[in-house]
Amino acid sequence: MLFTSLLHAQSPGKLTVVDKGAHCINSQERSLYRLITEYRRKRGLPGIPLSESLSVVARAHVRDLDRHYSPGGRCNLHSWSSEGNWSACCYTDDHRRAACMWDKPRELTSYKGDGYEIAFFSNYNYPTSEGLVADALESWKKSPGHHDLIINHGKWATANWKAIGVGVYNGYVVVWFGEAADEAGTPGNCEE
Repeated sequence: MLFTSLLHAQSPGKLTVVDKGAHCINSQERSLYRLITEYRRKRGLPGIPLSESLSVVARAHVRDLDRHYSPGGRCNLHSWSSEGNWSACCYTDDHRRAACMWDKPRELTSYKGDGYEIAFFSNYNYPTSEGLVADALESWKKSPGHHDLIINHGKWATANWKAIGVGVYNGYVVVWFGEAADEAGTPGNCEE
C-alpha cells in the first residue's frame, strides 16, 4: 500500500506529507466517495471529481487526529496538531480560525483553492468496513451545516464543487470539498 510513502513519521509524534503524486485511496475511502456520490445523485446533483490533492490532505488529517486529537476539548475535529509539516491550529466552534482549515490544501499540496472539511469520529466497533463511512454520512445528513455543504444548500447553494477528497482511519472520517479543479488528478486504488 502506498500510504506509508504519503505520510512518514519523522519521529514518534511528527507526520510529514511526502510523495504527493503517489497517493491512493483504500476500500473504506472508496466506499465513502461512492456513498456521497450516490446521495448527491439521488438529490439530482452531479458527482464531484475525486481529488488526489484533497485526499492527501484528508489522509494527513485523519492520521493527525488519530495521534493527537482529544475528544471533548475546546479544539474540535477541524484542528491540526503541531506535530506535522503544517501550521497548527485549534479550531473552535466560533469558526474564528476557519482560514486555518481553508488553507490546508494549499499548504500541503499544489491545490490552488480553498478546502472545506466535514469530519466525523466514532469509536464503535463496526461489523463491516462500510459501516463507519455509512454512519458518518448519516450523521452529516442530520447536521444542517454539514448536510448543506454536501448537497449545495443554504450558504453553500452557489458553491460549484469541482474536487472532493476523502480520508478514513481508525474511526476518523473526513471529507474535503473544493471549488477549484485538481490539476494533480485522481488518486489510485491502494489495493491495485
